[in-house]
Amino acid sequence: MSVKIRFTSAAATRLVLAKIGNPQREEPLQTSKEVFEVSEDDRAMLTGIFLKPFKNLAGYRFNHHSSLDQHEMNACAKAIFESADGLLEKGCDIAKRLYSKSNHPNIKSGDLCISFVEDIEVNGELTQGLCILKSESVVPFLSISTKDGDLQLQTEHGINPEKIDKGCLILNFNKNKGFHVLTFDRSGSDSRFWVRDFLAVVAVTDSPFLTKGYADMAVAFVKQEEKAKKETKKQQQEESDGGTAVAVDDTPPWETTSAAKDAIAYFEEKEHFSLQEFEEQVLRTPEAKQKFQAHKAKVEEEQGQRFEDSFAISKKDVNKAKKRIGTVVKLDTGVEIHVKPSFTEQPEPVLERGFDEEKGMKYIKVFFNEDLS
Repeated sequence: MSVKIRFTSAAATRLVLAKIGNPQREEPLQTSKEVFEVSEDDRAMLTGIFLKPFKNLAGYRFNHHSSLDQHEMNACAKAIFESADGLLEKGCDIAKRLYSKSNHPNIKSGDLCISFVEDIEVNGELTQGLCILKSESVVPFLSISTKDGDLQLQTEHGINPEKIDKGCLILNFNKNKGFHVLTFDRSGSDSRFWVRDFLAVVAVTDSPFLTKGYADMAVAFVKQEEKAKKETKKQQQEESDGGTAVAVDDTPPWETTSAAKDAIAYFEEKEHFSLQEFEEQVLRTPEAKQKFQAHKAKVEEEQGQRFEDSFAISKKDVNKAKKRIGTVVKLDTGVEIHVKPSFTEQPEPVLERGFDEEKGMKYIKVFFNEDLS
């Protein structure tokens, strides 16, 4: 069941701050000595900044191999939700945990803000939240002020609210199952450190998560197979011509988009996903089924999450997946053709590919009704 979250009435009321260094570079950890109370005048603005990154994110939950009672982040969140007086102590414990996990040379130092948020609406009921944000960069900005009856310009450095690098929002919901956690990491490269090492969360395997996971998996698999077929065909052609590459009319890249859309069509037509049925109706051949199982196992290992074989399909997430199946044709003449998913819905082919004998070059012919540029 999907969790419906609204921030309309939410208010960030109290903060614990920290500066997180990198222990390997002998950078220190500095934490708040007292809780910072957010004034009523600043609450609306700060709450909007803090919660904006958490809209439309997939849900996670705390996970421990033996017991959630031994999960440090789960214990800190539980203590804070049970008694607001524990925000300073447990907030500093969270900062210490992050500092202890920041010992890889690629992990940047930064500013940490832990805020207690009241009145977040979850499935129609108001509850509390704990928002943790880390900013790893500061930006310069200009400030004009008055001094001695005149105006002066000053340069300062601060955090850009639009470029907060990492964050998580722990909701006081489903506490017996590891709470409901939203998280993001814009750095990408060290996201495993934030999600697995620091937060120690796993995805909530609900309908949206599984629909997105399998749809993305299917599209990636089809594109991977089409690319492999093209490489094999090219290699065979070179071998048949004595190692000399010649102009060959390979499978057009936009046909990969069409094949990916065929995979997505299964999710559009069905209300319930069955891996066995998907393999029979979409993959068909034993070889394709075996390769997809290997691809699925690789994705599960990378994400540290097993995908169930049967679930209700989330149509909303199918539509999102469709938007990601476009492709870009990059040519050596400096021309790029962006093929959107709607390309496959044209009643007649609008792209034609061939080879010009006179010029000794390949060409792509584009048919259209109107120039929309």
